[in-house]
Amino acid sequence: MDNYNAQTISKHSFCEVVLQKTNQQKMLRSLKNFSVNEKICSFEAEKIVEAPNYLTIQINVNQHIHLSPSYLQFINHSCEPNVFFDTVAMEIIAIKDIYPGNEFCFFYPSTELEMKQTFQCNCKTEKCIHEIAGAALMDKAILSTYKLSPFIQESIFTTI
Repeated sequence: MDNYNAQTISKHSFCEVVLQKTNQQKMLRSLKNFSVNEKICSFEAEKIVEAPNYLTIQINVNQHIHLSPSYLQFINHSCEPNVFFDTVAMEIIAIKDIYPGNEFCFFYPSTELEMKQTFQCNCKTEKCIHEIAGAALMDKAILSTYKLSPFIQESIFTTI
């Protein structure tokens, strides 16, 4: 993305929040290199709520968290993610090599069983699943190709 179509909103130790002028959406972009399996940062729950919304990450059946630091909310979805939210260690981990200028993206169903707001994906990757609605509504064969939070793993692949 060229700088004519993007405006930096804020800078942080390893990233920047960028406004994409063409669609008015914000994203989180890397300022550093990260290798596969490298910890990018820690996060915590700013607030825990029972019902999901478009800004929360699901950590349990009725527990959804608002992220702190709050700029992490600008990590957008991709069907070919480069980061994973480890909701046990409360860390964001690189699952691909990341370079300065790369947008941080995660696979929303990796932490979300059912999403409050479903949407049509525009990632345009080869693996694009098109409609993003949460892990509960996905084909298990496709879902099994992704790194998933323990809660999602147990909810989808464990039967009683």
